Amino acid sequence: MHAVARLSRQAACQDPAGEQNLPTMSVRPAAVAGLFYPDEPQELRSMIATCLHGAVVQTTQPLVPKALIVPHAGYVYSGPVAASAYARLAPLRERVRRVVLLGPAHRVGFHGIAASSADTFETPLGRVEIDRAAVSHALTLPRVRVFDRAHTDEHSLEVQLPFLQTVLGEFRLIPLLVGDATPDEVADVIEALWNGDETLLLVSSDLSHYLSYEMARRIDRETTGAIERLAPEEIGYDQACGRLPVQGLLLAARRHGLHVTTLDLRNSGDTAGPRDSVVGYGAYALG
Repeated sequence: MHAVARLSRQAACQDPAGEQNLPTMSVRPAAVAGLFYPDEPQELRSMIATCLHGAVVQTTQPLVPKALIVPHAGYVYSGPVAASAYARLAPLRERVRRVVLLGPAHRVGFHGIAASSADTFETPLGRVEIDRAAVSHALTLPRVRVFDRAHTDEHSLEVQLPFLQTVLGEFRLIPLLVGDATPDEVADVIEALWNGDETLLLVSSDLSHYLSYEMARRIDRETTGAIERLAPEEIGYDQACGRLPVQGLLLAARRHGLHVTTLDLRNSGDTAGPRDSVVGYGAYALG
């Protein structure tokens, strides 16, 4: 968990200009099954079911979210927090048919926003079809390009898929990794793919990294306050590894008059790790 996130800080400063992309692929295979989550299907289903069963869904929370922000660490660490967001999708199982999924790139640095050439993304629970028409539409924006190498080993999008495969019916995916881009550029992509109630917007982001337990709680509460206020300018570089996609979503949400509800806010010291150096996780619904 810690080594991967440290790599994210390095990747943000790299520029692969001039490097060769991978050949066009039809299937993007699972890269972190067996690492971030179980690679055996039944064990994976059981783990997700346990997380969802433990999720508390309060009646005061929005029943029909247009967007979610969820963490992306190993399931043993962030799975229970992510489940508090995914549990909100139960009433939307037959409604949501498209998921626009944005997250940070941890392993490869690049300019802009990276789409994939794949037709499907694979997990131990099966394959998720990519909405190629929506991807083509996104590619008409100036900062979006196909860059498969960014997707090859990336976990921030992949770890969301088994949860989506469990809580939704048939759906198509628009997977986008955010590199060196501005919040406004991310918001423009989200606006282009907003669509109607059949489309869910999903941003993958952890919060603070490697702070003491109490310091992390304080910083993550500040970040949560900024998210609830739809104030992306108040979220600093070290407050969320998916800061740019979160900021872009908040800009778009502000334009559409959405409101944010915090569903869960914990850290690895609350779930499965020691408390001397923790990673923060938050789950939020926007509707």
